[in-house]
This record gives sequence, C-alpha cells and structure tokens, in this order.
Amino acid sequence: MRPTGIQLIRIAFWCSVIVLAVASLVPVDLLPQQAASIWDKGQHAFGFGWLALLGLLAYSHKPWTMVIALLAYGGVIELLQAATGWRYGEWLDFLADGIGVVIGAAIWLVVRRLSTPQT
Repeated sequence: MRPTGIQLIRIAFWCSVIVLAVASLVPVDLLPQQAASIWDKGQHAFGFGWLALLGLLAYSHKPWTMVIALLAYGGVIELLQAATGWRYGEWLDFLADGIGVVIGAAIWLVVRRLSTPQT
C-alpha cells in the first residue's frame, strides 16, 4: 500500500523536526562555519518557516495548535542549547524562529486560498 500525499507530508514534517533538533543541538564544530551571525538568524527563520508550512499542510485541521507547538518547540530548543555547554540559547534566535513560523503560516494561507475552489 502506497502512502497518500498527506502521509508523505507528515513524514517530511516529522523528519524535518528531527533534523532541525539534531542540527540545533550538536556541537558547533560539527556544523559548517558561518560567515556572519545574520545568516544564523536566517537559518532559524527558514527552518521554522519550513516546519510551519509542512506542519500546517499536514495538520491543517488545527492551525493554531501547530503554530503554538512550533513556538514552544523553538523555545525548548533554545533552552536545551543553553544546557548543553557547547551551544548558546538566544532570545534573538527564538525571535527568528517566531518570524519563520509567521512566514510559513502566511505561505500556507496563500496556498490554501489558491487551492480552495471559489464559489
């Protein structure tokens, strides 16, 4: 039995959640070097925008739950980073996560509106 489109989106979402967590918590030495800290914020925004878009596509019946869960996830990652001893939890990273969630949700709204037949 082949997975449906929604099942594939859910698999992509949960794989992305895991990859983002691992990339956020491994020692910085294991990651590619960054030229500027602004790119770090862009990575946060892009990662959480991606999670928001996939999450809202996968679980569109509870959009506010997904948005709140992703914001909480971003906060938990920042707290875990602060506890590692080799990473730093930062408020600006959490803000970038939130901006990413808002952008991903906005894209989801546009996709939803374009894919809904007009009466």
